[in-house]
Amino acid sequence: MSTGMIIALIVIVAVVALVAAAFALRARGPRGGRDLKRRFGPEYDRTLARHDGDAKAAERELAERVERHGSLRRRPLDAGQRQEFEQRWAAAQERFVDSPREAVADADRLLAELAAARGFPDGGQYEEQLSALSVHHAHHVHGYRHVHRVARVGVSGTDGDRADTEELREAMVEARALFEDLTAPNRHDGRDGQDEGSRAPAATRTDGHKESRGHLPWALNRRHAKGS
Repeated sequence: MSTGMIIALIVIVAVVALVAAAFALRARGPRGGRDLKRRFGPEYDRTLARHDGDAKAAERELAERVERHGSLRRRPLDAGQRQEFEQRWAAAQERFVDSPREAVADADRLLAELAAARGFPDGGQYEEQLSALSVHHAHHVHGYRHVHRVARVGVSGTDGDRADTEELREAMVEARALFEDLTAPNRHDGRDGQDEGSRAPAATRTDGHKESRGHLPWALNRRHAKGS
């Protein structure tokens, strides 16, 4: 076989390999995007918006989160720990009636401690802890983000303004969904992967509001909350 024929065969093989790789990437790309969108739910949309609609950049970030935290094995809570966290959350809810801002700050600290107790990165590494929580609790992690932001920077307006109190109330309500996920005993404790992160969000009533497993009388009767 001449040198020219050998070179031609090498070129043909290389071209075929490149075409095959291109088809493989094309086939894998959309499926990977669908998997990430299903797993992260609203967190996918939030990340996409933060990247100005660049799906590749958003999916690259989310895939990196899964690579870093997907194999995290959550530690179960014993009965005493669970009871302590639930009592502290109930106390924060009661405090909201007279001191909304302080109650939100309590909720922020409590979620950080609870997540650390479940095996997530320590609360002192907020961004890393949030990233890990988004992998396993994607449908409810925004509540932690919201309550943390409000607790750290507050909301605009004067003391006693209803808009202030309403945002604080909304942050507490959203944060409770993550609190319930982190404290609920279930058969998935200690497993890695997508069980919590891909779980559907709380059931939605016919009026469009999400139901909660706990009772929130302080949240339903908004007139009782005072501005801090």
